[in-house]
Amino acid sequence: MLKKIGLVFALLVSTSVQAGSPNVFEMSVQKPVAGVYSTLYKALEDDGFFVVFEANIGKNLARFEEKWGENYNRNKLDAMRSMVFCNGWYANAVSNADPSMLALCPLRVSLIEKAGKTSVLFARPTVIAGDSPAKAVLQRIEDDVIAVIRKAMQAQ
Repeated sequence: MLKKIGLVFALLVSTSVQAGSPNVFEMSVQKPVAGVYSTLYKALEDDGFFVVFEANIGKNLARFEEKWGENYNRNKLDAMRSMVFCNGWYANAVSNADPSMLALCPLRVSLIEKAGKTSVLFARPTVIAGDSPAKAVLQRIEDDVIAVIRKAMQAQ
């Protein structure tokens, strides 16, 4: 029993949900992106959200360090990566309810790292949905993706 309590406490201490923008779900863990990325990738795919594109934004921006000078990476982020993903069943359900909401497909998560702390950022589809007929299915998608993020981050 004490082991379980210790594990729960460790999870609470090592992961946190940020209270930044209500439009973006953010969860952080004290671990570098390299230690989080593959776990999140696998968790998304295991839940039926297939990663269709990966962008190493930090690496791409680093090419402009000299050109941008003091404007380059002012927040001193150590890593910026993104995964673009889609679930065919959900995409079909959204298209059936409101084809204009396919503007959200595919979805994405961004991972940023600073001083060994990684944050996963997910723009909430329901914010864009407004009063769309697809709002209910977009709420299911949002809840599902957030659950996957939580699971992956707590596995760290």
